[in-house]
Amino acid sequence: MVKILLLGKNGQVGWELQRALSPLGELRACDRCEANLDDPESLRQLIRDYAPDVIVNAAAYTAVDKAESDVESADRVNAQSLAVLAEETKRLDAWLIHYSTDYVFNGSKEGFYLENDSTAPLSVYGQTKRDGEVAIAASGCKHLIFRTSWVFASRGGNFAKTMLRLAAERDSLNVVADQFGAPTSAELIADVTALAIYRLQNDAALAASASGIYHLVAAGETSWHGYAQFVIAEAIRLGTPLKAQPNQVNPIPASAYPVPAARPQNSRLDTTKLRERFNIQLPNWQYHVQRLVCELQP
Repeated sequence: MVKILLLGKNGQVGWELQRALSPLGELRACDRCEANLDDPESLRQLIRDYAPDVIVNAAAYTAVDKAESDVESADRVNAQSLAVLAEETKRLDAWLIHYSTDYVFNGSKEGFYLENDSTAPLSVYGQTKRDGEVAIAASGCKHLIFRTSWVFASRGGNFAKTMLRLAAERDSLNVVADQFGAPTSAELIADVTALAIYRLQNDAALAASASGIYHLVAAGETSWHGYAQFVIAEAIRLGTPLKAQPNQVNPIPASAYPVPAARPQNSRLDTTKLRERFNIQLPNWQYHVQRLVCELQP
């Protein structure tokens, strides 16, 4: 029976991973009190005591704007802790599953980013996430790094919830229309992770060649503006009374909404490698967003 150690169990992805990973074997799911990535060296004893076959790290420093002024903590959580996790994974000859981000790119590419495209983060958050990727690769441990984007879940705060709240309060909304990506649900990320682990445990040829970086996002693309319009239209279709209609969501440039950390304009990630290597189908982004809006109905 496979032993899995999950870190960050209460985050958006971690919460869904508890569900998705539990049928695979013995799962130990840890929160920040049990596994504090802000104290990287403290992780060693946890890993040595449990001796897992797979470590799934869903913990991260994700406060993108705060990271600009909290560099040391972001670096400890997103980079230094990954060096420790990777070293211990290598020592155990286990697998490390880790989640990275579209923010490792600067967003200037035309078209979809491939896994081997050059990284050039625009923010402290993006830089620390890239440093974490580098630390994992440098360790030589067996690993899957899943880069994802625009992650949402029904648990916790998210863009869709914010848009629905504002659309109930206001006659019109202004939403950024010149940044592009694919809204990706924590549920999808967790299910793909579980499937990948299952395949690694049952396909020796795959396990021998699978180690590396993969892009894991829903199919298709949209802008934040298009995303907002879709969410509002779905809610209205389901009977939610809103003041703002989809055609009252006004497109604005990102420059009109300044924030401390720069975001990539293009967050479109090519998923061919993941789909072909693990033989999976990724649904269009609208599928899980529709489910989310349905769950949010009063």
